[in-house]
This record gives sequence, C-alpha cells and structure tokens, in this order.
Amino acid sequence: MKRMFLLLGLGALLSACTITLRPGDVQVGVSVEFGLADVIARFEPDRGQGATYRVGEEVQFVVTLRRPGYVSLVAIDPDGRTYEFEHGVYLPAGTHVLPLPSMRRRYVVDYPTGKQRVRAIYTDTRPGSVYFRGVYSTDGFNDRLRLYFKQSYAQVRDVKETYFYIAY
Repeated sequence: MKRMFLLLGLGALLSACTITLRPGDVQVGVSVEFGLADVIARFEPDRGQGATYRVGEEVQFVVTLRRPGYVSLVAIDPDGRTYEFEHGVYLPAGTHVLPLPSMRRRYVVDYPTGKQRVRAIYTDTRPGSVYFRGVYSTDGFNDRLRLYFKQSYAQVRDVKETYFYIAY
C-alpha cells in the first residue's frame, strides 16, 4: 500500500515537469532553450510522418492535444523558406484533423520538392500578431518563437515538428 502511494506521488510530481530542449537536441528537429509543456501528444501528416506527397496533392495534419488551446502551423520548405499557414486555431483537448472542415480551406502541396518540415506551436492563450515568415537560422527561429510566446502571454506552450517529402 505504501508503495502504491509512493508511485502515485512520484507520478504526480513528474507530471508537473516541463520538457526543455536545447540546441543540439536533434531527435525532434526543434531546438529551443526554454521550458515546454508536453501538451501536443501527436502531430503528423495524414499519411504519417515521412510520407511522400506529390505537387498538387492535399495534405492534412493530425494533432492531438492533452488540453485545449491555440495551435499555429509553421512550414519550413526544403529551400529554408519559413512561413506560417495557420495562426492561432483554437482546439479543444483531443484529436483533430487540420484544416478543420469549418475552415473551408485546403493545404495543397507545392514546390520546391524535397523534405518539408512543419512545426505545430501550442499556446494556452491566443497568440499575438507575431508571425513566421522568411529564412531563419536556428537561433533566428528561436528568437522569433520567444517573441511569439512573450506576446501571447502564454503560461503553457509546446512545439512539435513533423515532416513529409514533396515529389514531382
């Protein structure tokens, strides 16, 4: 009985921890220096991470959140160009497919071909007017992300990355 209470207490303590990614953590492809909560449980293209899409095909993203909040999607093209294609979409906790049918839009794959990375950025508050657009170094992206978080006044935030390939 004591052991069960000890395990429950340890589980509660660990569930309050945040994940901190530092430069050089290449497993997830996201390199940030500030604490992130583990809110985005799943983020991948509808055909699965690493799938291939042809130019002109539609791609959707499956995202599972452990709590409600706002999600923005940022693409990093094979040529390094970065742009935000969804900004602050409110989602309840659970699994969703973006774009939502109510959004009346499609994500159509376009040039350049190669590995397309996409980052989901979660905040527990509505994001401000900071957008991602341009070519960023890792430090430049992180600086922009810090500003994005600061302007949203988010207490809980998370970033997950996925990828797929674009072919002719």
